[in-house]
Amino acid sequence: MGGIKTAGDLVFRMQLMYGMRINEAKKAVADQLGITVEQLGDIDFMSGFRADRGFGVCMPKAGDPTGVAAKIRIEKAMDIKINSVRVWKEKAGLSD
Repeated sequence: MGGIKTAGDLVFRMQLMYGMRINEAKKAVADQLGITVEQLGDIDFMSGFRADRGFGVCMPKAGDPTGVAAKIRIEKAMDIKINSVRVWKEKAGLSD
């Protein structure tokens, strides 16, 4: 699973946050996103999927979400809390 090229960053986040083993984390991410585990590792599928949802892509074009903007979208789609998003919102005065 190749990081931002597929869904490795999302799977790894679940492993760190919830202490999941890799197969459990893959299943959780796939279920949350409404796709199959096989699609998580498919570069062609995931590049379009990530771009369509604004999750960040390997080679962003002008106007594509990057950094915190992409993480905010991931946080909402995955229904998780991302520490860097929380800190950014606090500093910007946008805390929930």
